[in-house]
Amino acid sequence: MPSESEVHLLDHERTYHVFNMLVRWSMVLLGTTILVLTLWFATPAGFLGAAVAGLVAFGLGYWFVIRHEAHQPLDLWVVGR
Repeated sequence: MPSESEVHLLDHERTYHVFNMLVRWSMVLLGTTILVLTLWFATPAGFLGAAVAGLVAFGLGYWFVIRHEAHQPLDLWVVGR
């Protein structure tokens, strides 16, 4: 049975993980939104070009920013963490 300090540490780790994921999703969505709106309204790319570039940017953002963190175990005592 884990001690009280270990339980608090695990709760803190879970809270930090949720906050970290929220920040990562916010970065990817905000960056994609800025890219799409800039291409749509400030360049001759138009809506279709902006949508395609936005999908590519979102996919790359998900692959490099979000996917890595999603596979980290929350339990501090798991071997290989």
